Amino acid sequence: MSARAVLPTVALWISCATSARAEIGVPSIFGENMVLQQKQENKVWGWGEAGESVTVTLAGQSAQTVVDAEGKWELKLKPMAAGGPHRLSIAGKNKLSFDNVMIGEVWICSGQSNMAWPVTRSNDPQLEIKTANYPNIRLISVPQVSAESPQRDFNGEWKVCTPQTVADFSAVGYFFGRQLHQTLNVPIGLVDNAWGGSACEAWVNRDVLESDQRFEGLMDHWEGVEAYFRSGEAKRDHEKRLEEWEVKAAAAEKDGKPVPRKPRLNMGSMTGNQRPANLYNGVLHPTIGYGIRGAIWYQGESNASRAYQYRDLFPVMIKNWREEWGEGDFPFYWVQLADFRTEKAEPAESDWAELREAQTMTMDKLPHAGEAVIIDLGEANDIHPTNKQDVAKRLSRWALARDYGHTDLAYRSPRYQSVKAEDGHLVVTFDHVGSGLDTLDVNEPLGFTVAGKDKVFHRAKAEILGRRGSARNQIKVWSDSVSSPVAVRYAWADNPVCNVRSFDGLPLTPFRSDDWPGVTVGRESR
Repeated sequence: MSARAVLPTVALWISCATSARAEIGVPSIFGENMVLQQKQENKVWGWGEAGESVTVTLAGQSAQTVVDAEGKWELKLKPMAAGGPHRLSIAGKNKLSFDNVMIGEVWICSGQSNMAWPVTRSNDPQLEIKTANYPNIRLISVPQVSAESPQRDFNGEWKVCTPQTVADFSAVGYFFGRQLHQTLNVPIGLVDNAWGGSACEAWVNRDVLESDQRFEGLMDHWEGVEAYFRSGEAKRDHEKRLEEWEVKAAAAEKDGKPVPRKPRLNMGSMTGNQRPANLYNGVLHPTIGYGIRGAIWYQGESNASRAYQYRDLFPVMIKNWREEWGEGDFPFYWVQLADFRTEKAEPAESDWAELREAQTMTMDKLPHAGEAVIIDLGEANDIHPTNKQDVAKRLSRWALARDYGHTDLAYRSPRYQSVKAEDGHLVVTFDHVGSGLDTLDVNEPLGFTVAGKDKVFHRAKAEILGRRGSARNQIKVWSDSVSSPVAVRYAWADNPVCNVRSFDGLPLTPFRSDDWPGVTVGRESR
């Protein structure tokens, strides 16, 4: 059995300098059954007594360092090839040892509820769980702990993938990791830290947000919320509501009527998953620096009402993670929002469409970034579509093609490139069409709308140009209701009816050719 010097998960780094316990300790991201990233240096860190010597050994190599004045230590192990199992030993005045350590590929699985959605609630859960015997896939989940200050540890442990351990793990994460494992035949480590309902700003270092004028409105809002609670005004308002409740409760009892529910002081906005940096501090920070290949991300629903802001916020979050991880521009792949809500008969503005647009724009702002389009996999009445297998396959295509040399794989959805007006119709040209554009279910391309200078959109007819087997990277679009169209949109709705894809089965990325102000412009706070 391994030993670990355990401190409360809410302890800060500074606490170890004053702790009466001077034993060498490490955060829970290190432990039995863990996977370390192959072919790169791996940082190992922890705490102990100032001046204490620390030696770490693994697979025939060792590294030494000394605990600094603040009670912290860290060192790096040299790159290793995939394989195992190994034993990781850490020796100071005490000794820790972790068995069944593998070297392979490590990915962070993050976001909100669609990433947190477990295998047991996804498609074919009984079959998926029964067949989840993969001793070289390792899983660890980070509990949902929010914090005002960066935390050094969390309560969790690495587990071998079995039917018992996989059931409540992230479905997208597991299916993604399984595809990599089956294709690459190397150990896979998956770190699930997703939190349902979380906002993007909760995953960003607060210093980053406060120093960026683009988020001034957002931070002003939260400073107001924080001042309301910290000043005692929230407590006074609560006491006033209690007094009013007591009068109503007494009257209800006298009249023999149901007593209204007693009000509670709700601190949720201060401690929840919406407040800037709360999840960065409590969930992400304890793992920052652990060797990884990259991250997959499924989030955006909670930011849809502020989609225009997400154009800046999302890239800032990714950049913040990369800078603090210290591994350069590691791969970061995300899931574009699926179709959701009621289908509408006529074209309309959509905050979800604008959020999808903001996600797509992020690919142009950052290197090694990619988007899995799933506009064909959603469910109108469920914000959590259960087909997580295909979601994970589209993410894994990005990783396999871009990071693991499988360049024969189609991995990018077709994307809008340009538009040209010709004789009352528009000809739209697309990039990344693979073997060419195609349609699903019916021959006619569905999901296009066009508008004239009046900016009023009408449903449009469309035709893919070119013969089957040719490049087929253009679509002609027109409407009898618009004599001189100037703008075209595709799948621009919460839940659009659309059917264009590549012959490789990857759906056309929703887009618009115009840049007219949408419904989320100016929504800078909440």
